[in-house]
Amino acid sequence: MPSRFRRRTTRRGQSTGFRSSKLPRSFYLRPTLKVAKDLLGKYLVRRIGSKSLVGKIVEVEAYLGELDPASHAYRGMTKRNEVMFRTGGHLYVYFTYGMHFCCNVVTEQKGKGRAVLLRAVEPVGGLDLMEKNRRSEFSELTNGPAKLCQAFGIKRNQNGTDLLAGLIFLVRGERIPRSGIASGPRIGIKNGREKKWRFYIRGNAFVSG
Repeated sequence: MPSRFRRRTTRRGQSTGFRSSKLPRSFYLRPTLKVAKDLLGKYLVRRIGSKSLVGKIVEVEAYLGELDPASHAYRGMTKRNEVMFRTGGHLYVYFTYGMHFCCNVVTEQKGKGRAVLLRAVEPVGGLDLMEKNRRSEFSELTNGPAKLCQAFGIKRNQNGTDLLAGLIFLVRGERIPRSGIASGPRIGIKNGREKKWRFYIRGNAFVSG
């Protein structure tokens, strides 16, 4: 495990050394591309009993509803994507390839159908539980959207979670300067490849692509 990670992680659900309140609803109600960039450096937290799983968000992808042919919401609301049309600040979880879950943060006002996919996080706390869930090496714990969900135990039951009221939430973390943020095409899509709506922290070892 790289030393720069070892110093910042805990293995038994201990305190990760930060104290912060949940991000307010207003954070999520802003334009999706703005939210996507500002999510970098924030902490994803899931509380399980007395323990917490914590990861610093290092890679995201924005999906802009009816404006975006790669979005699940491009053709309007369905039973599957209904959560995307809720008020910003909810968790949209979907099942893909018949085996994996991916999680997204819903953005903007109710009815917009916009969201940001959490592609990767840097593990910060609760590594024992993450390793139990993933059964993989540290470097492979959370460097991809499906890996992230598996490490955090995020499944269909968490779809629709209110990030201001549930046991999964986001808190303020590190401020990432614009010079530290890179962008590029989104991964694994057939349409909308020309849009550089994938944002990630330059040089972070947990970026997936």
